[in-house]
Amino acid sequence: MENVNYNADGLVPAIVQDANTRVVLMQGYMNAEALRRTEESGRACFYSRSRRCLWTKGETSGNFLRVTEILVDCDRDSLLVKAIPDGPTCHTGQDTCWGERNRRDDFLAYLQEYLRQRLAASPDESYTARLARRGVNKVAQKVGEEAVELVIEAMDNNDDLFLEEAADLMYHYLVLLLVKGHALEEVIDVLRRRHEK
Repeated sequence: MENVNYNADGLVPAIVQDANTRVVLMQGYMNAEALRRTEESGRACFYSRSRRCLWTKGETSGNFLRVTEILVDCDRDSLLVKAIPDGPTCHTGQDTCWGERNRRDDFLAYLQEYLRQRLAASPDESYTARLARRGVNKVAQKVGEEAVELVIEAMDNNDDLFLEEAADLMYHYLVLLLVKGHALEEVIDVLRRRHEK
């Protein structure tokens, strides 16, 4: 990366953000060599001001930061490092250096990731895995059944039952998307394009 404005000590602040959740994980410093190593290796490398040496995040813990993108700010004097963490980022064992949990605030995105894990689980342990093993047609049929049940509850006056059926439909819809090899983000992109027209 060219044209970075390093400070008088030859350093630039590097803010690390989870590429998926957008949660800020940590802040460190990079010199030109740390930035070069990061770009070449794909793992976040920093300059330790206290030890006066380079260090790769995760070299002792195994909790590497796999870098997906590096952006420089408008003044070219700080970096945004987008990465996927292999585990907790903070040396204390917490997800972030601020004690925050590294998860999306978007529950549907979280649920989608959880369902991906359940699809890989044993069918003996997971309804989601059992349903998926029955094939796309069975999953699609279940979505249809849940849609009909939602319509029936919509014609009644029981809000609790209506919301329960809406949740059932959403759950099965997400499973269908995943079984078909797609994701909620793709549907959101379609809706966004339609809205922008």
